[in-house]
Amino acid sequence: MFKIKTLNKISEDGLSILRDANFKLGTDVSDPVAILLRSYSLHKETLPDTVIAVGRAGAGVNNIPVAECTRRNIVVFNTPGANANAVKELVLSGMFIAARNLFEGIHYAKSLSGNKEDMNTAIEDQKSKFKGFELQGKRLGVIGLGAIGMMVANSAIQLGLSVTGYDPFISVSRAWELSSSVEPASNITKLLSSSDFISIHMPLTPDTKGFIDAEKLAKFKKGAILLNFARSEIVNEEDVIQALSTGQLSFYVTDFPSPTILSAPNVIPIPHLGASTAEAENNCAIMIAHQIKEYILNGNIQNAVNFPNCHIERTAPYRLVFANQNIPNMVGQVSGVLASHRLNIQEMMNKSKEELAYNIIELNEEPSQEVLNEIRQIKGISFVRLIK
Repeated sequence: MFKIKTLNKISEDGLSILRDANFKLGTDVSDPVAILLRSYSLHKETLPDTVIAVGRAGAGVNNIPVAECTRRNIVVFNTPGANANAVKELVLSGMFIAARNLFEGIHYAKSLSGNKEDMNTAIEDQKSKFKGFELQGKRLGVIGLGAIGMMVANSAIQLGLSVTGYDPFISVSRAWELSSSVEPASNITKLLSSSDFISIHMPLTPDTKGFIDAEKLAKFKKGAILLNFARSEIVNEEDVIQALSTGQLSFYVTDFPSPTILSAPNVIPIPHLGASTAEAENNCAIMIAHQIKEYILNGNIQNAVNFPNCHIERTAPYRLVFANQNIPNMVGQVSGVLASHRLNIQEMMNKSKEELAYNIIELNEEPSQEVLNEIRQIKGISFVRLIK
């Protein structure tokens, strides 16, 4: 029986998939083969030597020491796209809230007191302060056209906005899903200077930290609205506060409140609700459960952030999986060892990602420990695992 440690509350829809496959789950299991989490930080944790996989029921993995996991041959999985619709709907909500001045308007309405007649008089006297504008006919700039950015762009088109998209690394699959009405931006400056709304949907990396700074804010269309449902660190908050004070930005809508940003005017803070729907939590749990199950039982990898995706159907009773440095003749050496022991390869797959390669080999006969040890001793082999 394989054991999996859960470090956050994971939807039962996902956990039941693992229980049905005879996995033991719990917050206090010892010697787990995998760890499941959502926002729990692993950076100060010591992972047991038994762990071969970490599954994040969500997209971001900044709470996981990915480099350390890679060094220890631990595959880190996430669930890109599983919460995309939930985040998309919140982004659209943020656009409506800012455009119609609902945040301040609701605060004003809740501050009212007195009888109904006095209240109605006060409302009629003051409501002009909260006059907003309609989204239809405005322009949205979307930076990052992954699962969420693509859905935001497509939905905005349906709401009657013009949409400009910018993503120099857009995948072929996302490009096919993107509405043909979304205009590609030839450069970031054009998008910033022409958009009434700018929504950020890019991962947090060393290159994207502080991406929206004073220099880029100066290129915004004056009075634009910035929406950040990606990561707080992608935006330089001090520069945003300065842009709000001068009117360069009219509103900053963020899913990441902080002491710095809460003190600024025209900030609409949302308490990190992007993926906080029952549907999104279920989708993430189901996806991560399937991925962890497939890796442990079959060696298949899907949606790993540090290993290449590699998936083939089972065609034989024994499966050899191994990782190695992405250098020439590694597969040849492993095949040579198998051939020298008269083990025939029925099917195989080799995939690489940067400096790392991952392999699946289907065998009709079980390789002995001697064979496995010979493969482990090949220079450049990271790990070897036999799945029966």
